[in-house]
Amino acid sequence: MKKFFKWFFIGLAGLLLILTAIGFMAHESKPEATPSPEADALAQKMMAAVNKPAWDTTAIISWDFAGRQKYLWDKSRNFVKVMWDNNEVLLHTKSVTGKAFKKGVEVVGDKAKTLIDKAWSHFCNDSFWLNAVVKAFDEGTSRSIIKTADDRDAMMVSYESGGVTPGDSYAWILDENGLPKSYKMWVSIIPVGGLEFSWEDWVTLDTGAKIATLHKSRIFDLKISDVKGAVSLAAYGLTSDPFAAIAN
Repeated sequence: MKKFFKWFFIGLAGLLLILTAIGFMAHESKPEATPSPEADALAQKMMAAVNKPAWDTTAIISWDFAGRQKYLWDKSRNFVKVMWDNNEVLLHTKSVTGKAFKKGVEVVGDKAKTLIDKAWSHFCNDSFWLNAVVKAFDEGTSRSIIKTADDRDAMMVSYESGGVTPGDSYAWILDENGLPKSYKMWVSIIPVGGLEFSWEDWVTLDTGAKIATLHKSRIFDLKISDVKGAVSLAAYGLTSDPFAAIAN
């Protein structure tokens, strides 16, 4: 048994060294970027390609994020149900308040706050992956046209504020119609600068909004599944309000 653990940890150390080396080789410095009207126009073209007006009318949307968290988001009222493991949180996304449940039983006090804060963190990350395109003009953003290290034209969106990781930047590589093919990331939670993720396997919701459901990279992939959107709870197929407990 001791020999097993010895070789296990040697193998683990070797794997970590390999991943570190891959990350070092893949790292790109963040390009210099100057906001411009041309970049704003390209960002508008990108949002048109995914039908942002249709997204704006999508009041209810649900999805499964990489098999880790599940969501039911009432965009019109700023409510979201976040589900993971045995936890369920009904969250108000503007006030970051709500109700938390574990195995169907409501928890209160510090335990509830911990779950609510965790749900908020999950939601900020996972809703961004769901449709980061429409956040190109969020408050606190700037847009620039850059050249990537491999000499491709890209439109960079930088987030000076907002969410849980202000300071992140994303360089979008677009097709001729403005539809994203991939983006390169400079984000605080990933030490490798310029890591590229594809935006592919596009689906069109019943409302007309377009969503990419697969993001591939050199290091790991993210799959979004069970995406469904509607203009109302009734159109979604719900006959009662899933957010009644926090709606008043």
